[in-house]
Amino acid sequence: MLGGQPVVVLRDNVERTKGHEAQQSNILAAKAIASAVRTTLGPRGMDKMLVTGSGDVTITNDGATILRELSVQHPGAKMMVEVAETQDDEVGDGTTTACILGGAMMEQAGTMLTKEIHPTIIAEGYRMGMEKALEILTDLTITVTPADRDILVQIASTSMTGKSIESVKEKVAGIIVDAVSGIAEEKKGQLIINEDDVMVTKEVGETMDDAELVKGVVINKKRVADGMPRRVENARIALIAQPLEITKTQVKSKIKISESEQLTAFGEQERESLKKLAETIRDAGANVVLCQKGIADAVQYYLAKFGIFAVEDVKENDLKFTAKAVGSVIVNKVQELSPEMIGTAGYVEQIEDTELVKIAECPNPKAVTILLRGSTQHLIDELERAVEDARRVVQDALEDGTFVVGGGSVETEILLKVRDYASTVGGRTQIALEAFSNVFEEIPKTLAENSGFDPIDKIVALKQAHANGEKFAGLNVYTGEIIDMKAERVFEPARVKKQAIMSAAEMASMLIRVDDMFVTVKREGGAGPVA
Repeated sequence: MLGGQPVVVLRDNVERTKGHEAQQSNILAAKAIASAVRTTLGPRGMDKMLVTGSGDVTITNDGATILRELSVQHPGAKMMVEVAETQDDEVGDGTTTACILGGAMMEQAGTMLTKEIHPTIIAEGYRMGMEKALEILTDLTITVTPADRDILVQIASTSMTGKSIESVKEKVAGIIVDAVSGIAEEKKGQLIINEDDVMVTKEVGETMDDAELVKGVVINKKRVADGMPRRVENARIALIAQPLEITKTQVKSKIKISESEQLTAFGEQERESLKKLAETIRDAGANVVLCQKGIADAVQYYLAKFGIFAVEDVKENDLKFTAKAVGSVIVNKVQELSPEMIGTAGYVEQIEDTELVKIAECPNPKAVTILLRGSTQHLIDELERAVEDARRVVQDALEDGTFVVGGGSVETEILLKVRDYASTVGGRTQIALEAFSNVFEEIPKTLAENSGFDPIDKIVALKQAHANGEKFAGLNVYTGEIIDMKAERVFEPARVKKQAIMSAAEMASMLIRVDDMFVTVKREGGAGPVA
């Protein structure tokens, strides 16, 4: 009110939530997101069934997939979903861990707010706790090199444990490690891996055991004519970006034909031109041709006559990927084709009863393909998600050269050491640091709950083991025993843990400082007056 007159500052379609109510709203939203994915954590986690408006069904325990499919409206909840998306984009795994940590940090912050500890002190304590946790994490890392294939297979296998495709994880883990190691390049003493150099292709109709690593590429196409060979050994592959047909001229023109002989001559000349296109490919030494555009019927006829395997309408990305795999150069015109521009492969074949062309056994491929098979679409989609996670964690471990052990051992060690560090700080910040350390109980606690064990008993046993100097002690989710996770070979990339801690702490520090929310709501009739 001003002089008895109301002053309208906000439009009438803006809802304002402020003070303690705004903080509690964000805390509850973060906890709700964390609880949505909590039961999926660990090897004995449960799956979620997601049904879209169109009736499509997805069954998965992948945190990133679950949160991506949820239609989240609350702004605080959206920030939690962003944490999961960032985790997935940066490291490819650990989305559920990041969400559980973020939800626990918000819950601990809520408890401190009721004790009238200021949000800035909480945020400062979380920042200090994050830095200390990352320092402790670095001390817990173990070195790995590309030569340690067994360890890398275990890292990939750990990532896939607990998913519905677990029965084939050992075979698929080996395929993933070989694929990622095969395209890794060393530059200035550091391994560089381009994730786009590993393609994942799916085929429904076979069993998951038939998954294979193709040192080359699998294209979702078929040869243009049945008269062409189904399989070509010692393939020499030409890649052409322009159509193999008579193209239209750039300017409008007309040809006037007055006699039948002229029409015949015109047709013969056109056929001769098309025949020359096929002859040029043959003379360059190619016995396989992939064309980004169409191939005229006459060219198809002559290519088949020359025993050349041809595929048309190949996607540009597939063409570029093939060029990397077979070591060829993409040409714009057939006339530019030369033997030096042609790539090589052990063989090219049309896979029986499918519309897939396999280009395999390339001598030194810079790109490879993982071919996945499964009896149903739901199963093969889940297998693809598991492979993507495993591929990324192997890449993380190779690029950083480090990994840590799982089973809640890292979190328990961080919990105890951050709590010890908090006692050296003092003041109200110490309370925030102690609350930050309590957050790390949530991971082993959730693992115990999801495995059917009493979480309090397991947390106490874990703390006791770590207090006795067993820094690799973790929970065996199958027996309930506290064992050495390094000896059990439960491994995870250090980068996954690091990103989860950073994302959760930064999100909680930002969200807890919010004491006012202005939400614009769409309403019928437009907006109200504004001052």
